[in-house]
Amino acid sequence: MMEKIPTQSGARDQLLSDLKTVIQDAEAWLRHSGHLTGEEFKAAKAKFERTIVKAKDDIVRLEEAVVEKTKVAAKATDEYVQENPWKSVGIGAAVGVVIGMLIARR
Repeated sequence: MMEKIPTQSGARDQLLSDLKTVIQDAEAWLRHSGHLTGEEFKAAKAKFERTIVKAKDDIVRLEEAVVEKTKVAAKATDEYVQENPWKSVGIGAAVGVVIGMLIARR
């Protein structure tokens, strides 16, 4: 039987939060860059670069999680089809009929 694949909505929420932070930091950096001294400018630039690196790392982690979940789902689907070939054919035919009916209605 197929087991439920856990989701990581926390990772997605963290990524969105990081991207919002990147945008806010970029806007602040652009607004205040003309008024910053050498050290303040370097500190703002370093903070912005750290935020971008963190967002990139989060994107990579999220991508890896999605790839892993996709592999698990594909394997579970393959096992189900191997164990229940006629059910799979029936399900595929039913889906095809429904899609055909929807297309014919247009």
